Amino acid sequence: MKKIVILFSGEGFNAQNIIKLLHEKECFVACGITNKKDAEGIKKLSSLNVKTEILEHDLFDSRESFDEELVKLIKSYKPDLVVLSGFMRILSSVFTSNIKAINLHPSLLPKYKGARAIERSFEGESDKCGVSVHWVSGELDGGDIILQKEFIRSENDTLESFSKKIKDIEYELMPKAIMKVLSQS
Repeated sequence: MKKIVILFSGEGFNAQNIIKLLHEKECFVACGITNKKDAEGIKKLSSLNVKTEILEHDLFDSRESFDEELVKLIKSYKPDLVVLSGFMRILSSVFTSNIKAINLHPSLLPKYKGARAIERSFEGESDKCGVSVHWVSGELDGGDIILQKEFIRSENDTLESFSKKIKDIEYELMPKAIMKVLSQS
């Protein structure tokens, strides 16, 4: 069975969804790694009997030194794939040149790269919106697209209803992307 490691920074809803749908069925989630000691996702993953590791980025003097330690930690699990699921760090070439990883992004890339993508997409001129899963590369949210799913923003959408549509697509798209990548490796 193929192994994955999930990186997360916050509440861990997407990580939880991946585990519920895929863990010990389609693949094995070897570990969840967070860069925040108070991340809510720690409780969620622990409740699903998935090991979590904490590697706090603010204890390192540079992005590269954090990434170097993160790469070592990830490699200790020997995963077939690393999944960024709400991991709110810009990764350096120390990471991107050593780790095969995919990322979930809440916009139709290449639109709205980086932070606040949901808000910027909601406020944007186009009514065509969606979610992307892409390979992590040296360019922020610039790796090759694995899967995308779009929807048309309604005139009646609020930021809250729009965000829910994005989350629902994320929950559907990321497990599909993981299985697509693992089946090709």
